[in-house]
Amino acid sequence: MDRTAGQKRAAAAFLYPPLDPFDQRVLDVGDGHRIYVEQCGARDGLPVVVLHGGPGGGCSPAMRRYFDPTVYRIILFDQRGCGRSRPHASVEANTTWHLVADIELIRESLGIPRWIVFGGSWGATLALLYAQAHPDRVAHLVLRGVFLMTRAELDWFYGGGAGRFWPDLWARFVSLIPEDERHDLIGAYHRRLFSGDTVEETRHARAWAAWENALAAIEHEGPVGEAPGDYARAFARLENHYFTHAGFLHRDDQIIADLPRIAEIPGTIVQGRYDMICPPAAAWHLAQNWPRADLKLVGMAGHALSEPGITAELVRSMNLLRHKGPALGI
Repeated sequence: MDRTAGQKRAAAAFLYPPLDPFDQRVLDVGDGHRIYVEQCGARDGLPVVVLHGGPGGGCSPAMRRYFDPTVYRIILFDQRGCGRSRPHASVEANTTWHLVADIELIRESLGIPRWIVFGGSWGATLALLYAQAHPDRVAHLVLRGVFLMTRAELDWFYGGGAGRFWPDLWARFVSLIPEDERHDLIGAYHRRLFSGDTVEETRHARAWAAWENALAAIEHEGPVGEAPGDYARAFARLENHYFTHAGFLHRDDQIIADLPRIAEIPGTIVQGRYDMICPPAAAWHLAQNWPRADLKLVGMAGHALSEPGITAELVRSMNLLRHKGPALGI
């Protein structure tokens, strides 16, 4: 979720030129869900699948531009319930394990034996869980803004930790909730995001999205503008749904506990040192327990994909992988 126009211009200096998909399709993944999938770049290139954040954020044309289009076969898709996938904003049959299965179905439907998996924030969470479920299908992981879906991380962002740095914005976020419910903001917002009243849902969805949007970039210039109602409602409902259920993980430290499953997979971790949404402690913890991970802490950078330092490091990392297809087994 990108911030200011100035940041976008600065980040764009590192990106490849805009490009259009050579393939767009809607994939029926079952349970009444149809997900949007696109392919860009080189038809026979090194395959890389891009996992967007949120949950519920959707992919964007800018995400195509982190990869050399003469080398990479770039696959983007909107996860269940968001972006161009349908039904919009639906949380029915929408769990982490449904998404992991969807990624594998996309790979199979495109005839790709192995691929690079590229994901940021929630996309990094999903990338790790997918790799742990299907380690033989992942050649390399490229992660940004690591989120391990632990209670400590949720408490940081929705329990007042980040609010100590942004008390004015925190006050705005909690103001919609009665004081006697503020001990559990995820639960309080859940009741309102799923009230059945579209006006109430959209109002609270915009507040939910605004809190996250405002903290994503290091160059904060005050509250961001309101997100479009349809986008905010899908984003907030899906994200809150996943957080209410602790990401549908079996245990709080599941990703770290299951790292032996991906011990042989190389990984690149790009992390903003001043990330207020996903503090760098999680990326550090991940790297310390994953022997083949290379952690790159980016100074003067926050969480957003559009942060110039983050963009530059991600593009550089993907450029370094351009000629490693044989070594990666793809």
